[in-house]
Amino acid sequence: MSTRSEPALRTAPGGTVLPGRSLLRLGPVTVRVRRRPVLVAAALLVLLAAAMVVSLCLGTPYVAPADVLRSLSGAGTPYDLVVLNLRLPRAVLAALAGAAFGVAGTLIQSVARNPLASPDVIGVTQGAGLAATVALTSGAAAVLVAPAALLGGLLAALLVFALGARHGLAAQRFVLAGVAVAFAFRALTEVVMLAADPIDGLRAQVWLIGTLAGKGWTEATWIAGTLAVLLPVLLWAGWALHSAALDDDTVRGIGLRPVARRIGLAATGVVVAATVTAQVGAVDFVALVAPQLARRLVRAERPPLLCAALLGALLLVLADLAGRRLLAPTQLPAGVLTAAIGGPYLMFLLLRTRGRRS
Repeated sequence: MSTRSEPALRTAPGGTVLPGRSLLRLGPVTVRVRRRPVLVAAALLVLLAAAMVVSLCLGTPYVAPADVLRSLSGAGTPYDLVVLNLRLPRAVLAALAGAAFGVAGTLIQSVARNPLASPDVIGVTQGAGLAATVALTSGAAAVLVAPAALLGGLLAALLVFALGARHGLAAQRFVLAGVAVAFAFRALTEVVMLAADPIDGLRAQVWLIGTLAGKGWTEATWIAGTLAVLLPVLLWAGWALHSAALDDDTVRGIGLRPVARRIGLAATGVVVAATVTAQVGAVDFVALVAPQLARRLVRAERPPLLCAALLGALLLVLADLAGRRLLAPTQLPAGVLTAAIGGPYLMFLLLRTRGRRS
């Protein structure tokens, strides 16, 4: 395997290589790759690994990075119980959940062609929240909360698809349908909470904010399993995103089916979003922020799937770490910290949009 850069418009055996791209040779196969997304992904991966090590270090007791690495390698230290049993499951869950939110946000924003579209905007999170609230306030077994939330998120998505299906799931109609469903389900959730026992209502409120406290390998396994099962679809989605920004006539002109692709991308994003929300609660704004930050880092027209996943993982690991340590021993839900990130980001988008119109 070899990688080499080519100057602009220099002809290679496979065609023309554009600036900022390299040829990746895998035996007889030659693939053109953009260097900047690869470098950004590598940098994000290093930052994610560093953030997870810091997350494993900080707490009571403090564990030195060298001891953390020895525990992870299986060398054995006095801190194995703290690192491997108490902190590692939560850090892994934060990384997997953040990555899943990043993937879901990328797919949904690409279909909607709107940087403000995300699972918590188009109703998926609200549907999961309503179902989870009903389960938590009706005396249902705790083991039923996650399945109920998953079902609620998927039903909300089906309703959005039904309302937005006219005109080939047009982007504007899809977003408006999602916002309408989100408001309706949020109102129903408030009604259920007001009618519930105060203790049950408080439990539902914590779930709606989104927290990783008390969770670990079980939830991480569900998210990892979902991503593994959907891996072939996600690989297709990464390729299909190349045409997501094109208008329907152009897509048809190159022999593709725009409506089928939009439905496939949106359905994949919805399944991922509903699954991760069912496991960790309604952690808002990660799916909204990660794709657009990744797009700006890569300097691309559309959010890159892998970079958005890594950035989502990094954001949630840091948010969970800050929630654990800022007011220790009191723990803040991760959703509070991600909302603190998302609020200023939304204001930035509004100011940026206003500046462009001016």
